[in-house]
Amino acid sequence: PWIVLKAVLTLVPEWQTPERLFFHSHTEDSRLLAYYSVLCGFREEHLSLATRTSLRQHELHYRGERETQHTGLQSLLQCAIDNQHIWYKSTTFSTENSDGKYISPFHDIPLYADEAKNIFHAVVEVPRWTNAKMEIATKDPMNPLKQDMKKGNLRYVCNVFPHKGYIWNYGAIPQTWEDPGHKDGDTGCCGDNDPIDICDIGNKVCTRGEVIRVKVLGTLALIDEGETDWKVIVINVEDPEAEDFNDIDDVRRLKPGYLEATVDWFKMYKVPDGKPENQFAFNSEFKNRDFAIKTIKDTHRYWQALIMNTTEAGELNCMNTCVTDSPFICTCSDAKAIIDSADAYGDPEPIPSSADKWYYYSK
Repeated sequence: PWIVLKAVLTLVPEWQTPERLFFHSHTEDSRLLAYYSVLCGFREEHLSLATRTSLRQHELHYRGERETQHTGLQSLLQCAIDNQHIWYKSTTFSTENSDGKYISPFHDIPLYADEAKNIFHAVVEVPRWTNAKMEIATKDPMNPLKQDMKKGNLRYVCNVFPHKGYIWNYGAIPQTWEDPGHKDGDTGCCGDNDPIDICDIGNKVCTRGEVIRVKVLGTLALIDEGETDWKVIVINVEDPEAEDFNDIDDVRRLKPGYLEATVDWFKMYKVPDGKPENQFAFNSEFKNRDFAIKTIKDTHRYWQALIMNTTEAGELNCMNTCVTDSPFICTCSDAKAIIDSADAYGDPEPIPSSADKWYYYSK
């Protein structure tokens, strides 16, 4: 079948680049089982993705299926008693690595899905309409996705009327880093020490931990407690409307009110916690696609210095299994030992009623 697939891709070149998504789901024993496989290209390789995560009343289980004989990605869930961890695993049908190897979503997932077209990978940390503050744990070995803690409790972002949860699929672009030692010439503030954030405006509500391919449209320069925190506006290339969106003005034209709501959301989301309203550079105006892509590439260069140990990492954990020239690269067995030593799977904590509360403020 791989010979047939290769022949078809050769005969139909346009099929070599777009991601192909096949989705099927059914219910069994009160669980929603979903199976999908993805075919997409990066540097002549293809990406196969899967995610397993635990939600309120049921569990979503995703099983990646091989589409090619090249490297893919698969994410696995481990849930501690007081927290969730989503670990990522690269799978390959090779005799020396038939079970795959664990990878870091921060360091090992490639920046580009298609470099020639400026299509990037993005890791979805928080699906739209949810407010559990999941994020790449940049200070933990192998950087799993896990829920942030606040005063010993799992953190949920407050709902400021009229918004409920995050109003986009929220996540980060791998192999980027907003360097806290670099003062941005445009914002006048240093980076926030995290991968660069994305807001996916597509129609699909993604799955927690999902890796998607995105087209960049623009960016907003949030100043969060004195730090530069870029929010890159993107759209999933698999969105049926993706071809209509090529720059930030297309969002303003085709989704009127969305950009204004985005500014309002980021301005107010920490106010219920007793913090002041957030500020923005550029008088709260969005910068265009070209500016955003340049910003992403800048943060990729900062990440390259980080992963090669030519800049100070501080508390960040740079353990990886795929960046061959990095002094932080580890063996597959070392990475597996990290995952095996994690807390055993336990029952998820119930979502507190406060996570559904609405907060109201005068404009």
